[in-house]
This record gives sequence, structure tokens and C-alpha cells, in this order.
Amino acid sequence: MRVLVTGSAGFIGSHVVEALREQGHEPVGYDVREDPGADVRDPAAVGRALAGVDAVCHQAAMVGLGNGFADAAEYVSRNDLGTAVLLAAMARAGVRRLVLAGSMVVYGEGRYECARHGVVRPGPRAVADLDAGRFEPRCPECGADLAPGLVGEDAPADPRNVYATTKLAQEHLAAAWARTTGATAVSLRYHNVYGPGMPRDTPYAGVASFFRSALARGEAPRVFEDGRQRRDFVHVRDVAAANVAALTADPPAGTLGAYNTGSGDPHTVGEMAAALAGAYGGPEPVVTGEYRLGDVRHITADSARLRDRLGWRPRVGFAEGMREFARSGLRAPDTGVGVDTGAPGE
Repeated sequence: MRVLVTGSAGFIGSHVVEALREQGHEPVGYDVREDPGADVRDPAAVGRALAGVDAVCHQAAMVGLGNGFADAAEYVSRNDLGTAVLLAAMARAGVRRLVLAGSMVVYGEGRYECARHGVVRPGPRAVADLDAGRFEPRCPECGADLAPGLVGEDAPADPRNVYATTKLAQEHLAAAWARTTGATAVSLRYHNVYGPGMPRDTPYAGVASFFRSALARGEAPRVFEDGRQRRDFVHVRDVAAANVAALTADPPAGTLGAYNTGSGDPHTVGEMAAALAGAYGGPEPVVTGEYRLGDVRHITADSARLRDRLGWRPRVGFAEGMREFARSGLRAPDTGVGVDTGAPGE
């Protein structure tokens, strides 16, 4: 299969290219890092890139939480306009298979259960609570403590920042394209992706990169809130393998299939920082109590659908992955135009 990989020079995109080659496919790279003319917002350039292509793996995106609302137009342009231009070009070229780099940020907060009211959806956390160090969401009905659980793909979307909103819009565009053309579309909702080749020292990278960059500078990783935020850290090679599985599967045509892409082994951010620092040889993490508006408290995946329907299994365990990541190098800082790392900046 000949596969156009947008964002092919980015963190995840480069691993997808490698995984495709290993499985005997022919990846075609498309990335502004390597060619300034390779912009997904350019209909002519995209049209040329699609010549002879069987499928598209769309990894290119502007990532991260951004600067409030100041850069909203740039996010919408690169992520949503870019996706619309790509899909329109695919429709013209007769390319009918798409795998989209989705993100778990479309859910907002994860799944919570109240002992009295069952499954509930807490709203955004109040600034007054965060200032006071009260980080856990409360039941919107009675204010009681909540138990976090695994979120499934059928959970309502609740994007809570500009970046998350553009990721959801990408899915809606892909779904409309699939319905109109009778094509096959899959969105892999990445959780916290980490591993070799993450960009260093950049506000657009994921939390694992923040911590690894600090360690490389001889500094202690700075953990926000109380470090007890639950996340699903999934290795980049496993994510690349999920892309290959989605490209070669035969999901229903005319609709978008969404799949959580996580390890299934949740850990807290503090646990991750400690494991990484321990594997690197210190210094130990510092829990700061600081917070950022737009971050969510707990979000962990139920990836059973991906395992059951596409036959994918994560291969890299948490401890093994952190040991490897502690030893691996980081790439030069990205400018934000790259590939979704799941929950950048947390």
C-alpha cells in the first residue's frame, strides 16, 4: 500500500513512516519541516502529493494548549482548514482511506462516578478551588468526592480549549467526508504519547518531554498540581503500530470509526516523573502545586475497541518504556506544527 503520511518528519509521524516500511508498505512523506511547500492548506501541493496514493495517514497538526485564545485562528487554520483542504483533495483524487491523528482531549474530563448519583460529568474546575489546592472535581449534584474510571469512545465530547476544539472539528470533517464519498475513516484518539524522538524544551510537547528535558539540563522535573492526575502513557512505537493496523483493517465505509489509543495501564503524572527521574539517575521531581487552566484532572482510556476490532496490542510496558526514554535523545524543539502527542503541555 502506498500511504501519504502528513507530518511525516514529526515525532509520531516519523515512527509511523518507519512502521509502514517495516510492514512492507510504501510511505510518502509530506511535512513542512522538510519542504516548506508541503502545507496541507495548499490544494495544489496536496493534490500533487496524492498522485498514486492508496491511503492517507494524517498526522500534521498544530499541537499544544496554546496561548489562551490569542492563537485560535492559527490553530483553526492549520488543523481544521488544513484537514478540509486535504479531504477535498482526497475526494478529487479518489483516495478513499484515511487514518486521522485524533486525541483524547476531545473528552475534556474523563469518566467519573459518584457513590450516590452514579456516572456524572463535572464541569470545568473553578479557579478558586485550584488556587486553594482543591484539584479533584466534585459531583455536580451533591459535591461529593468522585471515583475516576476509564472513558470509552461513546462518551460525550467536551473540548475545553482551542486545541481540543480543533481536534474534534477534524473528526467531524472526516466523518462528513466519509459519508459523502463512501470512504473509510478512522480517528485514533491518542493518549499521552512518549518515547524516542520527542521534541525538547517546547510548550508544544507532552509532559513526558518536559520532564525529560529538565533532567537533561540537570534540573528536577516540576510536577503541576499535586502530581496525582491520572493519565495513560502510551509508547510511540505502539501508537505507530496502531496506525498501521488502522490503515490495513477493513472498518465500515461511509462513517468515522473512533478508537482510544492508550496503553490500558494508567499512572499518575507524579508516578511517571518519578519513574523517569529514577531511570535517568535524578534529580527527583518537585511537586509545585501550580496549575494551568484548560488542563483536566483525570483522563484515562478504555482501548478495548481498538484491541477487539483491529487486533492491536500495546507491546511496550510502562517501566520498560520509561527506562528507554530516559536513555534516548530528544529532537530539536518543534514550532508547534507537528503531530498530536495526546495531551501536550500537561
